[in-house]
Amino acid sequence: MEKNDRIYVAGHRGMVGSAIVRELRRQGYENLILRTHEELDLCRQDAVEDFFAEEKPDYVFLAAAKVGGIAANESALADFMYENMILEMNVIHSAWKNGCKKLEFLGSSCIYPRMAPQPMKEDCLLTSELEKTNEAYALAKISGLKYCEYLNKQYGTDYISVMPTNLYGPNDNYHPKNSHVLPALIRRFHEAKEQKLPYVTCWGDGSPLREFLYVDDLADLCVFLMNHYSGNETVNAGTGKELTIRKLTELVAEVIGYEGEIRWDRSKPNGTPRKLLDVSKAAGLGWTYKTELRDGIRLSYEDFLSSVSSFTCRGQKEEA
Repeated sequence: MEKNDRIYVAGHRGMVGSAIVRELRRQGYENLILRTHEELDLCRQDAVEDFFAEEKPDYVFLAAAKVGGIAANESALADFMYENMILEMNVIHSAWKNGCKKLEFLGSSCIYPRMAPQPMKEDCLLTSELEKTNEAYALAKISGLKYCEYLNKQYGTDYISVMPTNLYGPNDNYHPKNSHVLPALIRRFHEAKEQKLPYVTCWGDGSPLREFLYVDDLADLCVFLMNHYSGNETVNAGTGKELTIRKLTELVAEVIGYEGEIRWDRSKPNGTPRKLLDVSKAAGLGWTYKTELRDGIRLSYEDFLSSVSSFTCRGQKEEA
């Protein structure tokens, strides 16, 4: 990318999109095209087509998505599949029709099979069944990355896909029911500390293994790949390190300063037993993460505290 190229970041008010905007600006890219959801509804094909025909972006980062944790996914399977599939198809197709030089599609590690060999390599995609609790979201994301692949093969486009592990960081969604595990824990332990609650109850038994990547590290990789990678196979984005949800919970409580008891509700689902990405491809390209988990949780908690006085829960959809 040249510094004066027209760059569209779809989803710039969400956690991932806002981090990409920060990173682009840090590197001197200022010719950014940004639209809020109110200004451009990505689920409306006519609106997206008109936008691309008028703006003609050279590069596109597709970070817009309807996102949420286990509870949100299970309660709105149809919504997660429809909205994600519609918006990503609209953006990718319009980018192709209007001669976009390169597009980067942001997916999720949930695209990989529930029982995939660990750590998960990019080529394990579609080798066995998905995790049922987020199957609808995963199917939509798989469709997006496959459409990019098929456009490359049929029309010679240069569209790439990045599959991040569990993300956290500034501008996260701290909704008590619809957020992902780490921001949910930050809010829960903060409130428990403020209210001096004797215990906090968490879902499952704490045994699942998870990997977490600070969102600004992902943004660094996204810009790096836009400049240095082309190919049909997706690129995993992670740290290559994992810990149990139990250990994560204890770490969040420690960073926040909550000293009460942690209890486990074993009647609630655990989700996928283990999700660790093989990040050797990104490493081979010359990239590695920078932010260790404890430091990232501290930074995330500071971000949470900076807005807690006027806190209003964000919705499930990362704004376009």
